[in-house]
Amino acid sequence: MNRKRMDGTDLVLSEICYGTALFGADVCGAAVDTCIRTFRDAGGNFFDTAHGYAYWVAAGAGCSERALGDYMRRNGKGDIIVGTKGGLPAARGYRQTEHWLSPETLESDLSESLERLGVDTIDLYWLHRDDTRLPVGEIVETMNRQIRRGRIRYIGTSNWRTDRIAAANAYASAHGLQGFVANQPQWNLAKFNTPNPDPATDTSDGKAVLYLEEPDLAWHRRTRLPLVPYSASAGGYFATGGARAGESYENPVSRGRLERAQALARELGKTPGQVALAWLMNQDIQVFPIVGPRDPNHLREDLGAADIRLTRDHVARLAGDM
Repeated sequence: MNRKRMDGTDLVLSEICYGTALFGADVCGAAVDTCIRTFRDAGGNFFDTAHGYAYWVAAGAGCSERALGDYMRRNGKGDIIVGTKGGLPAARGYRQTEHWLSPETLESDLSESLERLGVDTIDLYWLHRDDTRLPVGEIVETMNRQIRRGRIRYIGTSNWRTDRIAAANAYASAHGLQGFVANQPQWNLAKFNTPNPDPATDTSDGKAVLYLEEPDLAWHRRTRLPLVPYSASAGGYFATGGARAGESYENPVSRGRLERAQALARELGKTPGQVALAWLMNQDIQVFPIVGPRDPNHLREDLGAADIRLTRDHVARLAGDM
């Protein structure tokens, strides 16, 4: 697996990011080492975790960061690039706050993440959700105070609308501050069934999970802001022929894309799941998809997508654009 520098940063990242949401919960002990070693042996160095990961499991909050931190304490950080997230709204089993992007909450989230991971600086710190009650300038100022303290190298967004990212980066540029260097939305080759909430009527204050839609992708192409999408494998939709899709992805658009991925996989001697991941990696902008298999064999299969080079016609055909 190759590595490349993320545009606008000095971070040299593996083409695929390893999501560790259930490390320390469903993946424990020696199994964590096996999974990380499998990823590292393939050239992987980019890991994704979060302050709130696994809060939905009994006593799980923070276990992902602790498991990754334990691995680095025993084996050394080396060239590992850690991305973690803070600023998740309150939830049952998680810390309670009405202001998840306040300076105080982010200070607490970041301090705990640094301690759990056993590092002095987070390479890439994502804001897990937006809080649309706050002006973007306040949020940018909060994050840049942490950057000046040396606790964060770069900042990114997760589940933010592109108009808010654009406004935040415009503020940063106008005030000589660091803006967001990447976006982490939900995105894959399938079509998500539930549309994003209408920002004009949404009352969630930015709590919603957002799926990358065509206007968002067009904005990313204009701005060249890199993407690090989660749910990149569509929950196994392409690997299982849609069998695990439930209500999330099964629809005529997704079914057509699945059939085209299956046909191209036969042509290339690959699997449909690998082709679907390769579709993300062969866009005309930088995309570092996040995968999160807990089985080393499944992880090796996903990593095989890095060997696939698709043409523009392939990319367009898979999406149904030709």
